[in-house]
Amino acid sequence: MTVIFELLITVFLIVSGIFGFVGSFGMIKLKDPMSRLHAPTKATTLGVGGVLLASICHSVLIEGHLSLHELLITLFLFLTAPITALFIAKWHIHRHEKPEDLPDAGEDELWATHAVEQVEDVPDHSTN
Repeated sequence: MTVIFELLITVFLIVSGIFGFVGSFGMIKLKDPMSRLHAPTKATTLGVGGVLLASICHSVLIEGHLSLHELLITLFLFLTAPITALFIAKWHIHRHEKPEDLPDAGEDELWATHAVEQVEDVPDHSTN
């Protein structure tokens, strides 16, 4: 039975290695920053996720106890990878696009990345 468990862990490690390699290769070969943004997010979520799944399987199936460290790392990665991608995409938009070159924003007439803060004349009631 341990041979099956070891094969499962090996499959997770091989798949994660493939995704890590493809993500790294994509960073080199893709032409512009917005295309390159896709490669590391997949390498992070699927590559590192495979290593974490292999570690969870090893601790549960081979060692016989559940370690919560891997679950916390997985949660952290799945929360931070999309946020990091969003910040990189917004940086790219700010750096390379002008507000007049963007498509129509719809009803609010402002893009969130190019919004100009407007200060309204609101009376200050804090000095009563």
